[in-house]
Amino acid sequence: MSTGEAPSAVWRRLMTARSADEEHRVSTALELFFDLCFVAAVAQASAGLHHRVSDGHPWQGVSGYALVFFAIWWAWMNFTWFASAYDTDDVLYRVTVLVQISGALVLAAGVPRALDRQDFAVVTWGYVVMRLALVAQWLRAARSDPPRRACCLRYAVGVTLVQAGWVARLALPQQWSTASFVLLAAAELAVPAWAERVGPTTWHPHHIAERYGLFTLIVLGETVTSSTLAVQSALDGSAAAGGLAATAAGGLLTVFGLWWIYFAEDAPRLLTSLRASLAWGYGHYGVFAAAAAVGAGLAVQVDRLAGGAHVGDRVAAAAFTLPVAAFVVLVWALHLRRGSGRARGAAALPPAAAAGVLAAGFTGQPVLYTGLVVAALVVARLLAQDGGPRAAGPDGGAPALP
Repeated sequence: MSTGEAPSAVWRRLMTARSADEEHRVSTALELFFDLCFVAAVAQASAGLHHRVSDGHPWQGVSGYALVFFAIWWAWMNFTWFASAYDTDDVLYRVTVLVQISGALVLAAGVPRALDRQDFAVVTWGYVVMRLALVAQWLRAARSDPPRRACCLRYAVGVTLVQAGWVARLALPQQWSTASFVLLAAAELAVPAWAERVGPTTWHPHHIAERYGLFTLIVLGETVTSSTLAVQSALDGSAAAGGLAATAAGGLLTVFGLWWIYFAEDAPRLLTSLRASLAWGYGHYGVFAAAAAVGAGLAVQVDRLAGGAHVGDRVAAAAFTLPVAAFVVLVWALHLRRGSGRARGAAALPPAAAAGVLAAGFTGQPVLYTGLVVAALVVARLLAQDGGPRAAGPDGGAPALP
């Protein structure tokens, strides 16, 4: 906020749409703070998946994790796309976002219950807090931005109706829990397409791509944290030093490689239309969920080495290799498959690497071999590069490497 503004402008500005062509648009400190608060929810979901799999309940763990992570991801999505179009950064906007953050923390507190008992009551009430603030933001935008009033009102109405459905879901019998969740999740996904049809909001492609990249860093960082804690626990126990060292090395290679793969392309160039952007944005549910699950899988593998896991070698290996393979394939589908300036054969490298990762699950050192396969994918794409690095990145900065 500028100190030279009139007091009334500092407290409340007109919430007019920001330009989609605005130069040097970057994430704000408030957006970074919002992301940081979601670390708690991601950590809870990853830890819950780890413990459910290690305790011998892999299918329950995966199904519960998929539902809970959707709730986390969608709450983040709601804020991110709104802020890209209507971030006024005045006092009223900041306070409203802080209310949304409070709701996100309530959501995070409810993650263990949702994973352990399919009890989404706390998660739902956290959403109520977030949604009250979000609807207020959309109504404020509708009042201040007449050209997009119909779109903003559709968002406000759609979000309110679907949230009412989530509250009503709490009264349904347990046997309807999963079916009702899927139905309401589909309704959530439909709201943006319905609202944007009457007049799209002015979200900023470079800003959106940066926001998604930052959240990818958060979930990869959570993987590093959970992996470190798992290794520390194993060192305090009776895990074999050699096997643990190989697992730790493989885990590092994997995370480094996944980071490299994700940031290999200029994502903003893919966000050329509403349809393409929705497919890209929605596809990141799998990317984020897979990235966070990698840390849980590594922790399961460490438990197996320490003798504390109640699953067999193949299940423990799959807990790590499956999310890694899913991440590679999804990033390829969203980013790399449409890459430019590469040798034609490079397009087949990520799917082949994903197959190699899955095969690593049948070896004696699944994490180490997975790390080697992912590292080999990075090197192979570099060698297959056609014509060398691009002269400059999307903003005129450092070249983007494959």
